[in-house]
Amino acid sequence: MTKSYDIEGIELTDDRYTVVQSLIRNKYRAEDEQGNVVLRGKQKLFKLKEKFPFVDADGEEVFTVTAGGILDVAGDYVLSDARTGEDIVILDNDYSIFQDTWKIRDARTEAKLAEINSRGAMVTLARAYVPFGGWIPHKYEITDLDGDHVGRIDGELSLKDRYDIVIDDTSDVPKEPIVAAAMVVDAIQGH
Repeated sequence: MTKSYDIEGIELTDDRYTVVQSLIRNKYRAEDEQGNVVLRGKQKLFKLKEKFPFVDADGEEVFTVTAGGILDVAGDYVLSDARTGEDIVILDNDYSIFQDTWKIRDARTEAKLAEINSRGAMVTLARAYVPFGGWIPHKYEITDLDGDHVGRIDGELSLKDRYDIVIDDTSDVPKEPIVAAAMVVDAIQGH
């Protein structure tokens, strides 16, 4: 793993995380395999540009995800290190009614590092257009630059969104942006 994707103040070393959404609004927490909170994020509401500040377990801001455009629905979201101010990666949404596709790209070179794709067009359509479709759990596949399996995001059926992120191989993919992307995707798409 290249050091250029490290974020000061946080190091995610586990291969499995659970993300839980608050019942009230787009507020999330990520827990490690032992159930310890490692990251919290929430969508800043009523801003011209969507903003998601993320803090560690002690409440210290570690990174921020900001929309590239005003009220971005399909577009770029930049993940920036809160301590250095450096842009780390870009979360790029390719909007389609049949498949949710998010690319994780290097913020400097814009080279693709990974991709997060929904699994199944029928599930994606149902989540968007069927009454109570938002209750259908997330199912995403995470792949690297070459399209090889890196991990998955699996939702659970519950009143508040809860899903597991399993990372099987991160030799080429930074974990922090994957965990952040899982939270941001859920908030942006209103699922």
